[in-house]
Amino acid sequence: MGNIKVFFFDTYALYELIEGNPNYKPYTKNIGIITTKLNLMELHYGLFLKYGKEIADNYYDKLIDYTIQINDNIIKKANEFRVSFKKRKLSYVDCIGYIIARSRNVKFLTGDKEFEDLEGVEFVK
Repeated sequence: MGNIKVFFFDTYALYELIEGNPNYKPYTKNIGIITTKLNLMELHYGLFLKYGKEIADNYYDKLIDYTIQINDNIIKKANEFRVSFKKRKLSYVDCIGYIIARSRNVKFLTGDKEFEDLEGVEFVK
């Protein structure tokens, strides 16, 4: 059994994994997942629209154990980060995820082009 590498999965990464994007296959074995309930909310919404309530609920329930709490300090730092990159029009949820990843020294896994050139990002399209 190899070492487990932990990543913060943003909504984009979770969705691509579920959709079977082959570029995300390396993130299916020996990987630790962290995310937030806000990311699951976005994922649930997208899956609900495309596949219906049952599938959306199923994935939400499967992933809930990988969520972590968002504390006040993370919220403040995420807003500071968002302001510093205002021209990129980053979402609140993505900024929170990025700051959580940075604070835990794990890579922020995403295919969102707005994060491609940032430190600590594992960019996969």
